[in-house]
Amino acid sequence: MGKVIAISNHKGGVGKTTSAINFGAGLAKSKKKVLLIDFDAQTNLTQSLDINNTSCDIYSLLKGECEAKPINLFKNFHVIPAVSALSAAEIELASEAGREYILIEAIEDIRDNYDYIIIDCPPSLGLLTINAFTAADEVLIPMQAEYLALQGIGKLLGLVEKIKKRLNKNLKISGIFITQFDKRKVLNRYVYETIESHFGKKVYDTKIRSNVALAEAPNSGLDIFRYQKNSNGADDYFKFTKEYLKREKALNS
Repeated sequence: MGKVIAISNHKGGVGKTTSAINFGAGLAKSKKKVLLIDFDAQTNLTQSLDINNTSCDIYSLLKGECEAKPINLFKNFHVIPAVSALSAAEIELASEAGREYILIEAIEDIRDNYDYIIIDCPPSLGLLTINAFTAADEVLIPMQAEYLALQGIGKLLGLVEKIKKRLNKNLKISGIFITQFDKRKVLNRYVYETIESHFGKKVYDTKIRSNVALAEAPNSGLDIFRYQKNSNGADDYFKFTKEYLKREKALNS
């Protein structure tokens, strides 16, 4: 059964979608079969990968209007896209019985087809995020090394604990990783040390450096490895992927 990883932070601009795409691509590069789910009504992941075929998007899947048919972008890398109508799901699904389990049911038939399923969560803690956490095995949190990064993180951690107690006892936070990092900035280094002192081993050693190529890649509809494989962005996301897999192997050994 594929491991489901929710990438979440309700603070905007932390590189959540960039991380979902490039961590997923890094796993595919590591010969893992990966499914990405765009679970954000802003459809940034869908647009960043230049996906126009939305005949079976996540919104239609949640409503039971189609069967799960992920789009195969390249070897080992599949995507279920989003449409802007997903914004209506919070209201439309609110009265459904078992509304927290709708995503689990939607992907149940295809979960065994993948090693990893990565959910790009919306920047909110509403019903869609609750569905993602209920379906997930783990939550990965991208954070910037800035003062405001710690503001509001308590709400996210609190939601994870509530979901764990009430809906998904196996849910855990697998880690926190730093994005848009510039080692030349004293503030970045200081905040990283502060985050590390708060969360200890939950913080990944690999930091995603600020990199122009990461910002440019979506304009070409590509992940960083296909766009500029020798860039700092490609190097950092592959190092992060390898660190993730190494941690996972250590936990399972």
